[in-house]
Amino acid sequence: MNRKATSKGALLRLGFLDPEAALAHLHALGPTAEELLHLLSRTADPDLALGALVRLAEALAEAGDDPAAMVEALADDEGTAMRLLCVLGASAALGDHLCRHPEHWRELTDPTLGSTRPAAYALRASLLAAVGADPDAAEPVATLPDAQALDALRVEYRRLLLRLAARDLAHALGVDDAAAELSDLAAGTLEAALAVARQRVGAPAGLARLAVIAMGKCGGHELNYVSDVDVVFVHETAEGAEDHAALRAATQLASNLMQVCSDQTAEGTIWPVDAALRPEGKAGPLTRTLASHQGYYERWAKTWEFQALLKARPVAGDRALGAAYVEMVSPMVWSAAEREGFVADTRAMRRRVIEHIPAREADRQLKLGSGGLRDVEFAVQLLQLVHGRGDEAIRATATLSALAELTRGGYVGREDGEALHEAYAFLRALEHRIQLFQLRRTHVVPEDEEAMRRLGRSMGYLRDSAAALDKEWQHHRREVRRLHEKIFYRPLLEAVAAIPGPGVRLSTAAAGERLAALGFFDAQAALRHLEALTSGVSRRATIQRALLPVMLQWFSEGPDPDSGLFGFRRISEALGDSHWYLKMLRDEGQVAQRLALVLSRSRYATSLLEREPQGVRILGEDLAPIGAEALVEEMAASAHRQQDLEKAVRAVRAVRRRELFRIAAGDLVGHTGVDTVGAALSRLTDATLEVTLDVVGRDVARQRGFEEPPTRMAIVAMGRYGGFELSYGSDADVLFVHEPVPGADPQRASSYAQAVVNELRRLLALPGGDPPLVVDADLRPEGRQGAMVRTLDSYAAYYAKWSMVWEAQALLRADAAVGDLDLRRRFEELIDPLRFPEDGISEDDVLEVRRIKARVDRERLPRGADPQMHLKLGRGGLADIEWTVQLLQMRHAGQVAGLRTTRTMEALDAARDAGLLDAADADVLQETWRHVSRTRNAVTLVRGTPSDQLPRDARERAAVASILGYPTGETDAMVNDHLRRVRRATAVVDRVFWG
Repeated sequence: MNRKATSKGALLRLGFLDPEAALAHLHALGPTAEELLHLLSRTADPDLALGALVRLAEALAEAGDDPAAMVEALADDEGTAMRLLCVLGASAALGDHLCRHPEHWRELTDPTLGSTRPAAYALRASLLAAVGADPDAAEPVATLPDAQALDALRVEYRRLLLRLAARDLAHALGVDDAAAELSDLAAGTLEAALAVARQRVGAPAGLARLAVIAMGKCGGHELNYVSDVDVVFVHETAEGAEDHAALRAATQLASNLMQVCSDQTAEGTIWPVDAALRPEGKAGPLTRTLASHQGYYERWAKTWEFQALLKARPVAGDRALGAAYVEMVSPMVWSAAEREGFVADTRAMRRRVIEHIPAREADRQLKLGSGGLRDVEFAVQLLQLVHGRGDEAIRATATLSALAELTRGGYVGREDGEALHEAYAFLRALEHRIQLFQLRRTHVVPEDEEAMRRLGRSMGYLRDSAAALDKEWQHHRREVRRLHEKIFYRPLLEAVAAIPGPGVRLSTAAAGERLAALGFFDAQAALRHLEALTSGVSRRATIQRALLPVMLQWFSEGPDPDSGLFGFRRISEALGDSHWYLKMLRDEGQVAQRLALVLSRSRYATSLLEREPQGVRILGEDLAPIGAEALVEEMAASAHRQQDLEKAVRAVRAVRRRELFRIAAGDLVGHTGVDTVGAALSRLTDATLEVTLDVVGRDVARQRGFEEPPTRMAIVAMGRYGGFELSYGSDADVLFVHEPVPGADPQRASSYAQAVVNELRRLLALPGGDPPLVVDADLRPEGRQGAMVRTLDSYAAYYAKWSMVWEAQALLRADAAVGDLDLRRRFEELIDPLRFPEDGISEDDVLEVRRIKARVDRERLPRGADPQMHLKLGRGGLADIEWTVQLLQMRHAGQVAGLRTTRTMEALDAARDAGLLDAADADVLQETWRHVSRTRNAVTLVRGTPSDQLPRDARERAAVASILGYPTGETDAMVNDHLRRVRRATAVVDRVFWG
């Protein structure tokens, strides 16, 4: 070759990065080596390949072989050269193996390598022969000395692996063929390891029949280059043997087999054998009889265990026993989708996978990350479990084979199936190339440029290799993410939509099965909803068909998919002709996701949305509550546009309805905390009462011929309303106070005030298209027997003469919030000495408060209610905590200014700061109060009606857990956390309140 061809520039153009070292290596190999340059330029790493070839030549020389003859042979046979150089350029580990065993390079001279896959029996025979075992024996036993057998097995394994890698790299072997051959190689290795184990155990090995069942990738005939090999062991007692002796022998055989494969010797290791998928996992016995396996699977197994068994395949040992095992588990596998909790279990499996990804690897994870291999495998297996009960054609164990059958059967759309097949094949090929380099188990795509360049070239991207590979990888990740969302749901629409389309359509029965697997309780009703939404060729139906696959996924992730889909249908029908509705859902993904979440979690929010479908717009806005001033301004403007009083109040209530939905939506999506929810609901009630009081007052004055109202009026918020702690189902507890204007007739002023109060309460409680606001004045002096509205002087006279300690306690939460500012200020000045006595309440009053609380505990808890589960009156619940805080206020607020507040949380802060409460105790009470308040809100959101108890219905309880942030299937954790919190709060209440 002329000088120009071997110049540094020429080598750089051929893909070498270190031309000086390359020139030295070419010189060391002799002039014939230059003829290999065009082949080296096509390898993954030309520098690595050439350097390894020099090391191989040196190893041959040390072994007394002729390295020049090897170089000549490579120059003469392009097929051999391509196979060897491709291996050396892509796998440093196999290069090292060739240097230890230089004679193995001749394995790659086999001209049949490029066209012939070795049969599984041939691989088994080679591996058994390597340890001195007879492949034709019923129970092969190794005859080589133990250490020699272990080394021989490793050398033979890598010889066969070398042949496979050469075919894979040089002859464009399909990724499914490579994975199947790797699985056959693993099966033969397990058989040879069992032969060594029999030699170790000796005569007792004959006491048991042992079968090795491959699981996971090996069982599915889709093993990686480097992977744990998952297995399950099953044994039976040999004829004439004792069961306990057979168990001991089988356990010894299984444990020795595992050691043979995983032990480190001078020839390295092969791979770990993992038996953790056995019944009871690592806590269970290593091997069981067939009957013991059956008993476990019938009584105790979880859904994920049946999903794992989908790939079970006998690979070594007693084949008849292995076949009996698979025959026994198969009916259970294919009925797993009928098990209670199937959906929750499968979701939990996927969640655990995602949670196990280290944060630093999340963006580079090829297997577990979003758009990775596990997404495809999970989707395919779920479809198999759902539909494989009635269709044996889709029970293939290999992912690509199963995907092809699912596509052929119409369970996956044709184009989607082909695209997913292409993406999965690419990802598996990339996984193979990553692992092949060092023969290490890894699923992380490297970040460094050199490694990405080598991988890119090994995948055929010879120009701008690293960037081209990354671009293709990201494309396939996006495709997998897109198809993973779509693959399960799209055929459901094709099954019900009256539109022509290519391929086989999912049957109605199969669509029902799939919806049931997704968690829909009434699959047939769900199909009717889908048909109503998607049938036809209108633009609306077309957009719905595009939206619904991902909407169905979001519904299925919620606790009540049926309600989600039904609510979506009703809202879509109400807004179907609106130009903005479907466009917003299609173009603004956050709105669609929020809508699905709201509809599948909350009857309360769904009911509000159905009454005001335009509220969907709010889901695209900031969900933070609107301030009181802005609400008053909008409500007043809406009311003043109406001529009729009832219509004016309905306009006020319409704004309230919209803002209730905003607050509920913010709560449901996790944007609004419980303190903010309570304050927002209280301010919304303030605004509603403020504007309603104004318009009603003006109307009553007009009707009675007054130019101006004869009295000033104010509304005092009480209870949770006064404490800025309203919940969704709370009434507005209030006091009404008025003061006649100078010169007004007191009788006419009082009559006017009474008329205003009655009309305000009536109009706000009227049935209508929004939740009524019940205005409750039962905390007024003399209760229901007393006047509905009093003058300020009347309140002063009553409190001076008749007030009791319970009324002073009720006034702790009095906040004069609505109406005349001066009257509000003077009312609070009137009651402050009563609720915040300078020296605190007397010891007799403390005893009276405790006596009243004891009576409330005895009498007010509903019959049959669980004291531990009642959120308001139960032990450690809201009442316990609030009474404890209020007792501290009545005793110390006269001296501690911070305690003069209507808000429970602020009072606890002040008590801690003043040293009246240990910091730890204050934290317990605050944490529990917030938790119970939030739970109470969640119960109302779920059920649509107020309740002070955790729901007994499993679906409702799961929905509450979901709103509280617990993952699917963690309802018991929610209950346990609740019990733990109220138990701790009870201990504090016992010390602080009861003394």
